[in-house]
Amino acid sequence: FRSEAQLLPDDEVQTLGQIFSRLNNDYWNTSVDQYSCQTDNGLKIINKLPDPSYSSFSNVTCDCTFNSSTICHITWIELRNLRINAELPIDFADLTYLRTLDLSRNNFQGFIPKQWASLPLVYLSLLGNLITGTIPKEIGNIHTLEVLVFQDNNMEGPIPKELGNLVNLKRIWINGVSFSGKIPEFIGNWTKLERLDMQGTSMEGPIPSTISLLTNLRELRITDLRASNISFPDLRDLNMLTDLVLRNCSIIGHIPQYIGQNLTNIRNLDLSFNRYLTSNSLTGPVSQWLSDTNKKFDISYNNFNGSSQSTNCQANNLKKIASYSSLEDKLIDWCLKKDLPCPKNSSQYELFINCGGSALSFQGMQYEPDTTVMGPSSFYSDEKWACSTTGDFLDNELASYRATSTTGKPDDDIYSTARLAPFSLRYYGRCLLKGSYTVTLHFAEIVLTADRTNNTRGWGKRIFDIYIQGDKVWSDFNIAEEAGGIGKGIEKIFTANVTGSTLEVHLYWSGKGTTFVPRRSVYGPLISAISVTP
Repeated sequence: FRSEAQLLPDDEVQTLGQIFSRLNNDYWNTSVDQYSCQTDNGLKIINKLPDPSYSSFSNVTCDCTFNSSTICHITWIELRNLRINAELPIDFADLTYLRTLDLSRNNFQGFIPKQWASLPLVYLSLLGNLITGTIPKEIGNIHTLEVLVFQDNNMEGPIPKELGNLVNLKRIWINGVSFSGKIPEFIGNWTKLERLDMQGTSMEGPIPSTISLLTNLRELRITDLRASNISFPDLRDLNMLTDLVLRNCSIIGHIPQYIGQNLTNIRNLDLSFNRYLTSNSLTGPVSQWLSDTNKKFDISYNNFNGSSQSTNCQANNLKKIASYSSLEDKLIDWCLKKDLPCPKNSSQYELFINCGGSALSFQGMQYEPDTTVMGPSSFYSDEKWACSTTGDFLDNELASYRATSTTGKPDDDIYSTARLAPFSLRYYGRCLLKGSYTVTLHFAEIVLTADRTNNTRGWGKRIFDIYIQGDKVWSDFNIAEEAGGIGKGIEKIFTANVTGSTLEVHLYWSGKGTTFVPRRSVYGPLISAISVTP
């Protein structure tokens, strides 16, 4: 039973009106009055969805239990995927009962208003916007906060020490934001924390010892730290961990035995991306628990020594590409050795690959097909070339590692398909003659969609680095920006020297760009074709 006397106070009605006016959203019905809370489904403020192909949400919810159920207050505002172009309104601070504020996947700009710190927020998400500036230190006064999401924004600066006061935090995401400075010791205050995501920032190591206090952690993701030679953090008491990602953190030394023996709940292990241990500086022999694992692990691109219990490129569930010295035991297969040396006399002098697509003729050259089903921790090779993918797409186990254009490109267009990966995508030209080569990389952004107001800009941002022969030749490469639009092809030309027998093209995602825009798991390196000529 709901009393007809349940009213929304005038000041909250006026505040909503001011917010709606500032946001200037075409999709809203803004006729809110004192009686607008007379529904079990919240205020109806949306007339139509801006884009039916993506999940848009517009919800303002009241709690009408105040003053013997005669007064209502706004406690929940969710405005997601509405492509709102506006400054973040200070006016939210006047909704003094607001507990949830979700403004994810819009085009909000400007700074986070420090006035919001007066709110009793439990959930604050600003994911996937254009917000700049630093985190206001006043946010540390919101002691009720349990979920805090700054992911995929243009913010910068250090994390203020006042955030150490957020002792009720359970989840925090700061992926893809250029926060700087060292990871603060005060994270040890967040003893209720269940998920910590700190991927692709500009932060520095080491990982503080206080992380050992976070015994409620289930998911820990820290990547791409600016550091050198840091020790593996003490995680022995984090027995609830299911997902552990410490990728590209310059961790040296041995993998602790307790990872395999005590942390028995781990399902995703990434000292690269999801059950992956690649691209660190791990040394010594491969631990027995790794060799015996029934999970899919990847320990590629490390510095292991000793004998390999398997001589194949990918035996059982353990991938060890390029993890042994090229001088190791001759019984070890070529692909397990550094630089993937040719096991026979070199004879190749050119290479053409249609990445992710079928064989075709393009500009008078015949391109090899690349249609093998790849996935997390995959390796493929033939007589001429090889391909290695590392990682799985965050929160999307069904994502494909091949892409096909939806813009109507003909099948014989080299830009109609692409190979992609969430973290690391490597192509190897095998058994090439020594000498200088021209390497042409073909790209087209065929996954992201165009912004509705600017076709030269994608709604979402794919950023990755390009390495050739181990040298970084392009930092923060953005296909759509370089090509001048979504779906447009572009080629980048480089020179490379082959002094052994292998040429390596490595595309690497360092956590930058967006990951949840326009939908989850749209990120990582993507390439349409590769040509290598003398």
